[in-house]
Amino acid sequence: MIYKKGLYLKFPPEVVDRPIVYKLVKDYDLVFNILKATITPGKEGIMIMELEGTPEKLKEGLDYLKEIGVEVKPLEQQIIKNEEKCIHCGNCIAVCPTGALYIDRETFYVNFNPEKCSACEFCVAVCITKAMEVHVESKLEML
Repeated sequence: MIYKKGLYLKFPPEVVDRPIVYKLVKDYDLVFNILKATITPGKEGIMIMELEGTPEKLKEGLDYLKEIGVEVKPLEQQIIKNEEKCIHCGNCIAVCPTGALYIDRETFYVNFNPEKCSACEFCVAVCITKAMEVHVESKLEML
């Protein structure tokens, strides 16, 4: 059986220059999809990605990441747009890596497509009215 996990990874400076994703593919037979990455050589790295593989290989790959000092957090949440709080300023659109947030060219309102959302929380951080909210799914399996 194949599973897919959404992940938030934070790489410490000492491992940023290593071919970590390559090792996940080669040694653990995992398939990856990088949704967003900010890597600063010699400093740190942040990556939002999906990993896909068997439960055993996913566990082995995640154990490897943790062993080398990568902070691993599951993306087991969803983002919801509170229409009553939104003032349609567009701050969230500039930081959305997947295009889940976009401007309707006729009304100039900010629209949200939750199916495109990777739950990276960038929109939550920049929303001045707190219209973008995080909702955690409690029944999802934690890593």
